[in-house]
Amino acid sequence: MKYTEEHEWLRVEGDLVVVGITEHAATQLGDVVFVELPEIETVVARGDEVVVIESVKAASDILAPVDGEIVEVNDALEKNPGLVNDDPTGDAWFFKMRLDDLGVLDDFMTEDEYNDYIG
Repeated sequence: MKYTEEHEWLRVEGDLVVVGITEHAATQLGDVVFVELPEIETVVARGDEVVVIESVKAASDILAPVDGEIVEVNDALEKNPGLVNDDPTGDAWFFKMRLDDLGVLDDFMTEDEYNDYIG
């Protein structure tokens, strides 16, 4: 997995990239009560707002970590947003993207680098 400074994780599955938030981010948010996911087939650019999360503490936006097309979303999160707190790096993935070049993932942090980043 790769990690962003915005506390997202990216995992390659075949020719797709799965995106979610880290356990650190989920803990900072507190209890998640609402998740709004993007539309399938949406083309996004790095930095675009793609997911809205509301917790008991605040509302937050999840940004597209890379350019690509949203090809699948995790509908389970809309029914059970608490999954974000229960399993942020597993069952609580947000969306899957198709990228033109998976090589762009080399620009992101490894797990060790991310752990150093969050201190």
